[in-house]
Amino acid sequence: MDVAGTVGELRLALTDARSSGRTVGFVPTMGALHVGHRSLIESARRASDVVVVSIFVNPTQFGPGEDFGAYPRQVEADLGVCRELGVDVVFLPSVDEVYPDGWGTVVGVPELSGVLCGASRAGHFDGVATVVARLFGLVRSDLAFFGEKDFQQLRIIERMSRDLALGVRIVRCETVRESGGLAVSSRNSYLSESERKRAASLYRAMRSAVDAIRRGERDSSVLVERMRAEISSAGDCDSECDVEYVSIVDSDTLRSLETVTENARICVAARVGGVRLIDNVAVDDAVATR
Repeated sequence: MDVAGTVGELRLALTDARSSGRTVGFVPTMGALHVGHRSLIESARRASDVVVVSIFVNPTQFGPGEDFGAYPRQVEADLGVCRELGVDVVFLPSVDEVYPDGWGTVVGVPELSGVLCGASRAGHFDGVATVVARLFGLVRSDLAFFGEKDFQQLRIIERMSRDLALGVRIVRCETVRESGGLAVSSRNSYLSESERKRAASLYRAMRSAVDAIRRGERDSSVLVERMRAEISSAGDCDSECDVEYVSIVDSDTLRSLETVTENARICVAARVGGVRLIDNVAVDDAVATR
């Protein structure tokens, strides 16, 4: 496995793959690799001749007061995971390598960035889109793998890649969950055991809404109110559970829907014990059953 710390080293590591026409699959990460990242890397391994993983905690997607400094960093453990899973190249750049002196470009997808998480995290998705565009330009992969857990991020990257004709096929990968339904996230490590059980209420509430949709409920406001109530009242720990949003949106535009359609997706965000968690589920199968 090659570990490249500079753009030059990355290009050298990929020279043979590009010259021989082998398929390159790319998994961008911020490190602290967990079972969700493992699933992405395994998907890339199955679909690609050469697998590249980047590990870079991107400062431009963190706002004031967010956890950039505290974000978990465990490079040696992450490299061990990559070796175990047969990764060919790990790109481990510094901030100056990603954003060299004189950098002045910002990439944004305003239509998709100002809603859901973007409503309370100004500039966050511009930081995400900018770093992913930069990494796509450096790696020049054929495929890039992203989880559906960060659905708004996924849609922004899909739109950006399409609009800028970046030549990368975005591969969607299903959300990986713990046994209680909690979506796997690096931030789960901040949760106590009782908080982790309470956090699982996000998924339970969404699944309850999907069941209601399957029984014929189509009024988004009714479903949203039920989910909010279930999340707010769940659990037996002392930690607060503050619901930031519960929304039923069109999967393409991320615009809120008054009436549930086959293309709808339920999206939630809440803070459990001060830890901000997000999750989402599609409802297409439930609508199709009626």
